[in-house]
Amino acid sequence: MDLRVDLPHPARMYDYYLGGKDNFPADRKAAEQARAVAPNASTAARANRAFMARAVRYLAGEVGIDQFLDIGTGIPTSPNLHEIAQEAVEGARVVYVDNDPIVLTHARALLTGTPTGRTAYLDADVRDVRRILAAPEVVDTLDLARPVALSLLAVGHFLPDSDDPGGIVRRLVDALPAGSHLVLSHLTPDHDPSIEAGARAYRAQGIALRPRTRAEVEALFGGLELIDPGLVSVHRWRPDAAVPADLTDAQVSAYGAIGRKP
Repeated sequence: MDLRVDLPHPARMYDYYLGGKDNFPADRKAAEQARAVAPNASTAARANRAFMARAVRYLAGEVGIDQFLDIGTGIPTSPNLHEIAQEAVEGARVVYVDNDPIVLTHARALLTGTPTGRTAYLDADVRDVRRILAAPEVVDTLDLARPVALSLLAVGHFLPDSDDPGGIVRRLVDALPAGSHLVLSHLTPDHDPSIEAGARAYRAQGIALRPRTRAEVEALFGGLELIDPGLVSVHRWRPDAAVPADLTDAQVSAYGAIGRKP
């Protein structure tokens, strides 16, 4: 297993933004270079993480979904998705998918569930839709004939247009039954021009980063029914008391929504 700690990796940079310890000098250097031109990176990462928690609580606690496919998991940060889901539905099943070796190492050690629930981890790339959907970790853990919550949080902006992110999302959603939900968040340049400078800093380190406009992000939900309040800045999606009232769209610079497959 080659961690390539000499090269920055977005999952470890995200961990650094969140104040984690599972990152290396190359990650910290690249993150600081990005933050020098886009100073709200840590604020955006925390807001995205909080959106995940609220979205999962809604899906498990209010909708009653008990199956989650989380692609682009990142390094485990408590509370993890399965912890939130299984607090609402003890028997909830979660499959995590990521392709960073350090995420794999931590996931196998830390992502354990409740006695009645199940968690599994798949080492795969979001672009490899066919492999994900056919993997034993997925088909043995989830019942794809029943509604599934597909989570693509802060993943799409790492896919350049040449990867056809819309096609990737569509193929994943097409494989799920009616009543399934898509949870997605995506970096945007709409509110803060420094986001594009931050994206250039990522690309200078060899990491593809493509922020997208509201219209471009909304297109990723094609054919789905957006749950109220629709596509909004992630901190404005059903905020709770823990969301700072003075947090601005420019500080967060990410859209998020949940779409239901009819």
